[in-house]
Amino acid sequence: MEIRFKTKSLQKQYEFSNEAFKAYGEQVGRKYIQRINIIKKSRNIEELKSIRTLRCHPLKGDRKGEWSIILTGFYRLIFTLHGENLEIARIEEVSKHYDD
Repeated sequence: MEIRFKTKSLQKQYEFSNEAFKAYGEQVGRKYIQRINIIKKSRNIEELKSIRTLRCHPLKGDRKGEWSIILTGFYRLIFTLHGENLEIARIEEVSKHYDD
């Protein structure tokens, strides 16, 4: 599957772990890279949804059409899909889901 990124910064954070660590801290940065690798290897959204620890789910309201998977307790990886079988996933952002 092809992975695209909304920004060059998100792509750089995936390609260079030190950039992800600098942006999000080591724990979230490591999960960011791991989760994108899982998305890359997945054949379809049902496969992602079946991995319970990801808590993969569609978003609602203004974010309809986007999907979320957990990075840590507070952080989520937001992505969109193009094609029926996860042909392309576009990484939209890393979002802090809840306030402190």
